[in-house]
Amino acid sequence: MEEKSAYMARALDLARLGLGSVSPNPMVGCVIVHNNKIIGEGFHRKYGEAHAEVHAINSVKDKSLLSESTVYVNLEPCAHYGKTPPCARLLAGYRVKKVVIANTDPNPLVAGKGIEILEDAGVEVETSILEEDARNLNKRFFTAFEKKRPWIILKWAETADSFIARSNYDSKWITNDFSRKLVHKWRAEEDAVLVGKNTALHDNPTLNVRDWSGCNPLRVVVDHNLKLHENLIIFDRTIPTVCYNLYKSAESENLAFVQLPPEKFYAGLLSDLHKRNVRSLIIEGGASTLSQFIEAGLWDEARVFRAPNTFGGGISAPRLIDAEFDGQEDIMGDILTYYKRKQHG
Repeated sequence: MEEKSAYMARALDLARLGLGSVSPNPMVGCVIVHNNKIIGEGFHRKYGEAHAEVHAINSVKDKSLLSESTVYVNLEPCAHYGKTPPCARLLAGYRVKKVVIANTDPNPLVAGKGIEILEDAGVEVETSILEEDARNLNKRFFTAFEKKRPWIILKWAETADSFIARSNYDSKWITNDFSRKLVHKWRAEEDAVLVGKNTALHDNPTLNVRDWSGCNPLRVVVDHNLKLHENLIIFDRTIPTVCYNLYKSAESENLAFVQLPPEKFYAGLLSDLHKRNVRSLIIEGGASTLSQFIEAGLWDEARVFRAPNTFGGGISAPRLIDAEFDGQEDIMGDILTYYKRKQHG
């Protein structure tokens, strides 16, 4: 079991390299082992391009060894034709000896069908190796199929005296340069970033990736009563943007207005993002918007910076409900605390 876990751990490390590049697909890594030696490996690098199994197979110099090899992959090989051909048929075609899988695929287009293709071809299949670690890696993907919404990350910075902004909504600058750079890294890793009306109005944020390398997330703004002026940066159409509101729906290049009913407004917002294949969402504020998601129980993890400086007054930072401590680190003087939402039942 230790040997199997070690090879699967390598597959997970490879899969993680796809973070920020493969969504809405899952992150997948693949390791091919012959006589206790890795002879091939690969990972899904970019959405629409070859999957992990293809890269791994292509990296094997002597293909004749595949029939005596074990393939470790963290997610069940796909069984359907999408952007690429089914990987289960690829592995079956090479008559690999065995396939070890961490998680079965929640996508109904796969969901056991990949395993069935392999077994029908005489390939031995083993599942549930490092299952929990693999599920955590692809928490965004599993949440999409199981809850029909994105994985939700709350993020904010607060002062040592627990304020998120001054009374005039000014929040610059609470954290240091290193913490702000980390936030840009996070944006490059997730599908969408959301702010409320007050943050859009008073901070006029760009909500793009500047201090890191990666793709810009979808920009999302909540403006219930359409009070925001379209001369704000968030409406400049340089990046796809969605504005959720109570009054109108309209769509043009890189800018969509989506009308939602007042009852269950945020549930409707998440449902619409899900339909847009948004697998993950960072909510960056402000305090009112964050608190509404918290009170509705619509969050999965939180990342909270606490800086050493003080405001002496202002807008209080949100307070988490049903939160469980999940780690802490010092970012050059800013204390970053991670939380996850407690699961009930």
